[in-house]
Amino acid sequence: MYRNRIVAGVLAATALATGAAACSGDDKGDAAAAPAESSAPAAPTSEAPTGGQPFGPACSAVPASGKGSFQGMSADPVATAASNNPVLSTLVSAVKEAGLVDTLNSSKNLTVFAPTNDAFKKIPKETLDKVMSDKKTLTSILTYHVVGQQVSPSGLGTGDFKTLNGAMLKTSGSGDSYTVGKDANVVCGNVQTANATVYIIDSVLMPPK
Repeated sequence: MYRNRIVAGVLAATALATGAAACSGDDKGDAAAAPAESSAPAAPTSEAPTGGQPFGPACSAVPASGKGSFQGMSADPVATAASNNPVLSTLVSAVKEAGLVDTLNSSKNLTVFAPTNDAFKKIPKETLDKVMSDKKTLTSILTYHVVGQQVSPSGLGTGDFKTLNGAMLKTSGSGDSYTVGKDANVVCGNVQTANATVYIIDSVLMPPK
């Protein structure tokens, strides 16, 4: 009887060991299989659409909603869109003085380099007042800020564009840093309106004499 108990104990121990090994093998198999089951094909990464989103430090000054927001501006032609943007109020006044509102609103596929209010403040008040009252000079300056085609940010890298003024305007840069003319910097770029791409700049451009 004692011998039978020993044999039974050995058989039971063997069975337990075999079962443990089988369970261990199953766990291993499940662990190996898990990555295969969960590794679904990665969704393709879509590139940003041509033109992308507005960029630059001054974009934070653009209203988040309403007519003067990026979305609001995209629904209106450029002169109207600019009139709803508080950072461009001096430019809008100049455009009205020059009688260019209808010209800008009715044209298609424009690029406008739009000086901020602070850009106009760089000009001595006496000089600015004189220019604002001289329609011919004002028109010449403002049309130097407009290109008769829509230019994407990548197109500004080494650009040389004919403006509505008739004079050529050079641009340079890359990424989100661009210079227009000699020393104007794009501070909020790639702003879309119904008929133009707008680059807000920190200096007023002066056409060559």
